[in-house]
Amino acid sequence: MLIDGHGRVVDYLRVSVTQRCNFRCKYCMPHTPFDWVPHENILKFEEMFEFIKVAIDEGVKKIRITGGEPLVRKDVDKFIKMISDYAPEIDLAMTTNGYFLKNYALILKQAGLKRINISLDTLDPKKAHFLAQKSVLHNVLEGFEAAIEANLIVKINTVALKGVNDNELISLLEFAKAHNSTIRFIEYMENIHANDELKSLKRDEILEIISQKYSIKEVGKVKNSPSTMYSIEDGYQFGIIDPHKHDFCDTCNRIRLSAEGLLIPCLYFDEALSIKDALRQNDIKKATEILREVLRNKPEKNRWENKISEHEISTRAFYQTGG
Repeated sequence: MLIDGHGRVVDYLRVSVTQRCNFRCKYCMPHTPFDWVPHENILKFEEMFEFIKVAIDEGVKKIRITGGEPLVRKDVDKFIKMISDYAPEIDLAMTTNGYFLKNYALILKQAGLKRINISLDTLDPKKAHFLAQKSVLHNVLEGFEAAIEANLIVKINTVALKGVNDNELISLLEFAKAHNSTIRFIEYMENIHANDELKSLKRDEILEIISQKYSIKEVGKVKNSPSTMYSIEDGYQFGIIDPHKHDFCDTCNRIRLSAEGLLIPCLYFDEALSIKDALRQNDIKKATEILREVLRNKPEKNRWENKISEHEISTRAFYQTGG
């Protein structure tokens, strides 16, 4: 069993298989050049898998494949099959922008993927182009439909932004409901790599907008989940991810492995330790020792709560850790 320095059980591993992405979303990496990481700096799937086996043996029950955009990396379906074959019972999921999903959904399902989260911030093609800095919505919606048809469990992630998609939150909720999917509205997380003109919609503002049409009841926070769930009068439930809320970190059970071999204890924090050399030397014992040290130093809280100045804005590039 993996336990951090604050007594929390860590049983969820997020694995970023690449920093690359085919979008340049304004809230993530609008100015980052394409293909900027040398290939030799990236862990091979076989190297990642050796660590993942240790993590599973130590009690990890859920693994999420992220990026960048994970589907830009060749053979990610084969990587998923490695994990699924080793531990068929593992809760194996992926987060994607959906652009390439039409061609991969069924392949991923057959490889062992169980769930998928798709980023969908708008149903307006012009707004989607504005956010991603390319024409993307048609492909994303095709990918969404393909995931549904492949019988994957599909969730929608929506970053809520003032003056951008605030007038679409109800439409997005109804779109998700119509497709029997859960939508989670995410407060925009300030970071130095994003467009500094973006403004987040906070939890209360999101609820106020939705309450213009629906009566809302708070269901509560799902255990070990970053989202608080709410229901409307017909019983449909949606989530809000609020990293600024005081109890956001209380039940954190996550640790992250980056494509370059960094073990990252917290999405916000820049502190991390590398297991790349240990894995390339096939020194699994050393990699495990590093894992234990990272867990001991895992922070109790992120730094978004009660942010007091612009200097507290995160320097973490979320495309490196998969959000």
